[in-house]
Amino acid sequence: MKALDELTFDNRFARLGDAFSTHVLPEPLDEPRLVVASKAAMALLDLDPAVAETSVFAELFGGHKLWAEAEPRAMVYSGHQFGGYTPQLGDGRGLLLGEVYNQAGEHWDLHLKGAGMTPYSRMGDGRAVLRSSIREFLASEALHALGIPSSRALCVIGSSTPVWREKQERGAMVLRLAQSHIRFGHFEYFYYTKKPEQQAELAEHVLNLHYPECREQPEPYLAMFREIVERNAEMIAKWQAYGFCHGVMNTDNMSILGITFDFGPFAFLDDFDAHFICNHSDHEGRYSFSNQVPIGQWNLSALAQALTPFISVDALKEALGLYLPFYQAHYLDLMRRRLGLITAEDDDQKLVEGLLKLMQNSGVDYTLFFRRLGDESAELAVKRLRDDFVDLAGFDAWAELYKARVARDGDDSQEQRRERMHAVNPLYILRNYLAQNAIAAAEAGDYSEVRRLHEVLSKPFEEQAGMEQYAQRPPDWGKHLEISCSS
Repeated sequence: MKALDELTFDNRFARLGDAFSTHVLPEPLDEPRLVVASKAAMALLDLDPAVAETSVFAELFGGHKLWAEAEPRAMVYSGHQFGGYTPQLGDGRGLLLGEVYNQAGEHWDLHLKGAGMTPYSRMGDGRAVLRSSIREFLASEALHALGIPSSRALCVIGSSTPVWREKQERGAMVLRLAQSHIRFGHFEYFYYTKKPEQQAELAEHVLNLHYPECREQPEPYLAMFREIVERNAEMIAKWQAYGFCHGVMNTDNMSILGITFDFGPFAFLDDFDAHFICNHSDHEGRYSFSNQVPIGQWNLSALAQALTPFISVDALKEALGLYLPFYQAHYLDLMRRRLGLITAEDDDQKLVEGLLKLMQNSGVDYTLFFRRLGDESAELAVKRLRDDFVDLAGFDAWAELYKARVARDGDDSQEQRRERMHAVNPLYILRNYLAQNAIAAAEAGDYSEVRRLHEVLSKPFEEQAGMEQYAQRPPDWGKHLEISCSS
């Protein structure tokens, strides 16, 4: 394991030059202190977990110190925000400190969010507050534990620095890890500013570093775009299957690698509601839960437009046409497994849709239903879950179809069924009220709840002794929390 001063930097994005980013130093936080750290994320950098408790750790990720080899850069990009194009965005409060490679040869961006003002801050102060930093940390690590592609979070550093939002709060920084922070909006920026040389350089950078296998194809850029289409389709299929709402699917928040990042007003579904809007600022419901699938395709279309200098329009359209089939295949595969099904049948989609409609009309807890469905045999499970539904006749009809479907899969011991279903149906998810409880304690100076919740969420499929309170339906107040972009 490595100490902090043993990290090996290779700042590949910084070497692209000033057309792609601006050199900016982080603005230090007052009295930096560790709030929470992820041992699993630290392992990606081969870091000894013990270094998180040292003062130099808080100083490095609180903006006070910097490695000599680091080259902090604020990246420039643009993007479509709520459907409208904004010509220039960029890292308004984040900095790419540099790229580190580990013993396995993997490169990881060290991206510090809340690091102060940059040339792209517009009217913002460049800061992040403690509550949003905690939420991003917990979400990044929780999604990864669920098997959903995501950026990672190494730590949150708190401070005594005052930051004004709707009220005075405390500033914080979260250190994010990803193998790239390049977004759809990077390509849009160089396309719409008519900078073909930089556009080509960016495309070569992404192709060589992140999709080298596409070099072997007759049309490497087209092969890369197809891969981006499938990765995003798979990511959104997993969002939908696990009830995750991103909240701000602007093209500047979409990763070229097909990972979840730039967490703002996200939420997991409590009661199933296909029309759920997690972002209090999304008045039209553009980024509602059910809209995430078509918006994913819309965003890929925006990226395709920016790639027209390299790929023919017909080829781009053909690749975009793969999005929905890719999505459907990934989604249905995961939903079959969540229902405990082993084989595939043509009517499985109808079985899933019928269940979700019943859940919608009855306000059934999305996560707990699937978990309890695997506790017993299909016959006993549906009998026990029946009381959660308002339309009893409708549920009974669905239950008969489900039991017959399970029976056609063949004999299976209850223990095998439980093990198989519990491996894909989490007991613990990051419910908004759990995050809020942890944030309230942290804002009062007690970080134990954030750390405990992080530990529970790192093993979402395993029943953990003494942690029953994290697997409960939320109280009524917990279902109506308003989350906005203010962070």
